[in-house]
Amino acid sequence: MPQPLKHDLFMAGNRRHQAKQDFVSGLRAFILNDMANGMKSRYEQGIAPALEQHGQTPADGPAVHNALKDDLYFKFYSSMRYNTQEMVWRSVQHPIEENLDTLQSQASKYLEQEDSAGSSLKLDPDLKLPSNVADIDVHLAPGAYHEEICADDVSAGAVYDHGFNVFSFGMMGENHDDIGHSMANYIKVKFPDFQPRDILDMGCTIGHNTCAWAKTFPDARTTGIDVAAASLRYAHARARSQDCPVHFRQMDATTMSFEDNSFDVVFSSMFLHELPKKGILSTLREAHRVLRPGGILLNMELPPNSELSPYDSFYLDWDAYYNNEPYYKKFRDQNFFSLLSEAGFQDEKHLSFITPQYTYMSHDDYVQAVTSTGDFDENTGRLAEGVQWFGFGSWK
Repeated sequence: MPQPLKHDLFMAGNRRHQAKQDFVSGLRAFILNDMANGMKSRYEQGIAPALEQHGQTPADGPAVHNALKDDLYFKFYSSMRYNTQEMVWRSVQHPIEENLDTLQSQASKYLEQEDSAGSSLKLDPDLKLPSNVADIDVHLAPGAYHEEICADDVSAGAVYDHGFNVFSFGMMGENHDDIGHSMANYIKVKFPDFQPRDILDMGCTIGHNTCAWAKTFPDARTTGIDVAAASLRYAHARARSQDCPVHFRQMDATTMSFEDNSFDVVFSSMFLHELPKKGILSTLREAHRVLRPGGILLNMELPPNSELSPYDSFYLDWDAYYNNEPYYKKFRDQNFFSLLSEAGFQDEKHLSFITPQYTYMSHDDYVQAVTSTGDFDENTGRLAEGVQWFGFGSWK
């Protein structure tokens, strides 16, 4: 269930708003757990054996999808999931619109503060939004995460933050920062001698994972970039309300203005799959350029389709067909290491791993978990009990 976010920009809304959000969040949890498990059982116990009898065993995700498309259970599941995705945004848009003056006033307290050595915001009014942002209501979010409705608008960031709270039904950490903490602490535990001075988060949206890196490596200078001004304003105010020192810049990751060799860590979370292949390669090349020798590029994504069973590949690719994410499956069909090599990283320096959720266990238990070898399972990247995160990248 959604929990109160632990920062000053959280707009709880009235009891009616909260009841709607609780209902939608609980419904999503039911769909992604109970209904999803029922659909898998239906496939494994009925549909797949029937196909095998006719020598038609699905060999990959698209074949599983094709086998299920006409199944009534799958149609009902997909309809419920699609409509609930839209309900997520509606459940938070109304309280934010009704409390927009309060939200803007609360944010302005932080936006009007003078920049400091540890915290700043720089926007680029001349930046042209790339078409994969400007022309797509990604995740079925109206206006996506960049649309502005008033001067110095932060509402798009607020919708993302509050919507993610409903969407994730308590699975992403108390401030949606579990992925950032899990990835940063994986590096900290596995490579204790690595002490980054400068950290970059590409496609940071509202800075939820950016702050996690800043907190994990407090001696480093941490920067987050995104193309959406409204989200960055919100990110800056959100970070300042948590006393989290981060520098936010409005910038396209495919053409960054940073100098060569500027960072020790370049990070992204669920970002590359929102880009066309040309944009992915440009981003990875830019990451290679701005990394210092000995630095690391680290991307949190869903695992590549080649590493999963046909059914699990199909399940994770649902968003590509029904959640307005046109580049999603095309990315997961790629060989991730080949993309890194094409961008200039050396083959022998690539890495990939899975990590449990850092903020849902003690530090000692986390250390024990990441020092043992783990394999992909059906919960890798899936919002369900026992979820694990997948990371890949390369040292420079």
